[in-house]
Amino acid sequence: MGAPRRRRTRLPARVLSRPLGLSRRAFLSRLGAATATLLAVPLLPGCGDSTTPEGAGGGTPVGENPFKHGVASGDPLSDRVILWTRVTPVASEDIPVVVQVYRDAALSQLVGSQSQTATAARDWTIKIDFSGLMPASSYYYRFHALGHASVIGRTRTAPSSAERLRFAVVSCSSYAHGYFNAYGQIAKRADLDFVLHLGDYVYEYGDGEYGDVRPYEPSHEMVSLADYRTRHSYYKRTDADLQELHRQHPMISIWDDHESADNSWRDGANNHTEGAEGAWTSRKSWSQQVYDEWMPIRLPEAGNPGKIWRKFSYGGLMDLVLLDTRLYDRDEQLGTPPLPPDNVADPARKLIGPEQMDWLKNQLSQSSAVWKVLGQQVMFGQLKIVGLPDLSVIPGLSLLPIVGSGGQYLNSDQWDGYQAERSAIFSHLKDQGIANTVVLTGDIHTSWAMDLTPDPNNPLAYNPLNGSGSLGVEYVCTSVTSPGLEQLAPVQDLIRVLNPHMKYVDLSKKGYMLFDVTPERLQGEWWYVSGITERGGSESFATAFPVAAGDNRLGAAVASPSPAPEASPALAP
Repeated sequence: MGAPRRRRTRLPARVLSRPLGLSRRAFLSRLGAATATLLAVPLLPGCGDSTTPEGAGGGTPVGENPFKHGVASGDPLSDRVILWTRVTPVASEDIPVVVQVYRDAALSQLVGSQSQTATAARDWTIKIDFSGLMPASSYYYRFHALGHASVIGRTRTAPSSAERLRFAVVSCSSYAHGYFNAYGQIAKRADLDFVLHLGDYVYEYGDGEYGDVRPYEPSHEMVSLADYRTRHSYYKRTDADLQELHRQHPMISIWDDHESADNSWRDGANNHTEGAEGAWTSRKSWSQQVYDEWMPIRLPEAGNPGKIWRKFSYGGLMDLVLLDTRLYDRDEQLGTPPLPPDNVADPARKLIGPEQMDWLKNQLSQSSAVWKVLGQQVMFGQLKIVGLPDLSVIPGLSLLPIVGSGGQYLNSDQWDGYQAERSAIFSHLKDQGIANTVVLTGDIHTSWAMDLTPDPNNPLAYNPLNGSGSLGVEYVCTSVTSPGLEQLAPVQDLIRVLNPHMKYVDLSKKGYMLFDVTPERLQGEWWYVSGITERGGSESFATAFPVAAGDNRLGAAVASPSPAPEASPALAP
């Protein structure tokens, strides 16, 4: 989701021949009517042996240190992890690069090294799938090229068995709207196994089109292959908190729309006009290629950057299943409310499509983990501006001709606009007796916690007082910086009245979520930063909601955060 399209003088005026999906600013307007930091963190040079390894470009430094984008790791498995960096070239020639991995932060216990060549074909980015590691172990790594060493990074493998996990969840980091203070706070934590990014890692807009706190590079909207590469480079090169987050924690990520264009779908986007901006197929392909180049992800199918839905297992305690609800097989959004009930319930409408749906059902059915966690982009639970039960299943009642069965849904970009696929997932959970399903969501720039039930406004199907009828729970992460619904914060309780399955709504604060997971319970916590218009500040715990194993519903709010482990691996120096 995002801001409405602004006309730019560099392109001809647009003629839109199809209904648009609900943009973010339109979303704010609809909900309003219905409900009436630059001080830099020092990136320390690597400590320990500074001798350039053999095969890394020789021992004589060439030019400035080429590791201007920091280092990153991601997609941890029990025996391997992706290690990433980018080498800024001094010429067009290929550049040999070596990474060394250590057991300790002092870099005295070498595990091994691997080499790769940085090339123009991949924008001089390096991605090494470093294997042969031990489960549930922290490692420290450093790259070498052109006689220089990178900063030291810290990563961690997944466990083969686990009794506890802790991870942070982030989404929606609009550079133009402020400083990534949430990233800076997460980077200070030594107690996390990984960070989950649910999308909108970068934004496509040009200067002044959506936010004006910080400028972009390129200054215009990213459309071409070079534009996407430059924007990803700009984020990583200029934001110290983003660099530090990547340096200290492995990241598991999935894209949303702004990595390509606002409200994108399989065959187009709200923020794309054929002719003025070229073929959507090319723009979509370039955005996916660059995401693969610049993010520390492992493609589930080598050579296919358009398919990134995948699964991670955490030692029988948690299976993390990532979905692509955006680009792989999504049909076009229906437009703005009122949404015809026959359209939102059309069995032919696809959000993830049959291939991904079959894969998801198999992952849920075959999982032996205590917790089945879905990481995805758009709100799964219902969000209504008129709350009514599904009248079609109540004998003696007919559909309301205007409001429609189930009431009136607000946003067709969410699962509300693709109800047949959501109903198929609900049916699968119920028919297969699958318990402990947790959905983690970004995109909407605000915080929500809710029970998941097929008919939340029907007291015969769901009891909001005790959660009876709930088949799972959903936690929705606020944004790092992107604007939410601040002006409607005073009436956020009214939204809960219209949507009784919702237990927590905050429409204004920025920050991240933290999850503490044990075999007995999973707890989601909201941590908010003190501001985003300047770099720095503080963070504070807001609230937490647990779900007990086997309950499939949210418990009562918890007034204090979960305690950190007594000991955690040292942060990278």
